[in-house]
Amino acid sequence: MTTKDYKKAFKQLDAKPAKKQKFVKHNTPHARTTGIGLRKCKSCGRTGAHIRSYGIHLCRQCFREEAKHLGFKKYD
Repeated sequence: MTTKDYKKAFKQLDAKPAKKQKFVKHNTPHARTTGIGLRKCKSCGRTGAHIRSYGIHLCRQCFREEAKHLGFKKYD
């Protein structure tokens, strides 16, 4: 469900607070404690291909863009 759809549902449920509370309880994403969804890239927000080494916290695509600025060299 997209953000637009949530706004539409909230607008319709404002008249019924009990149903709105139940909707929010069952449809909001739960907080992650472990797994791939816990860690996100600090520049773009992707969860896959995450590099945590040295406290970098970037996805591989952003790491390729920022590697020279961080002091990494590409070996042939």
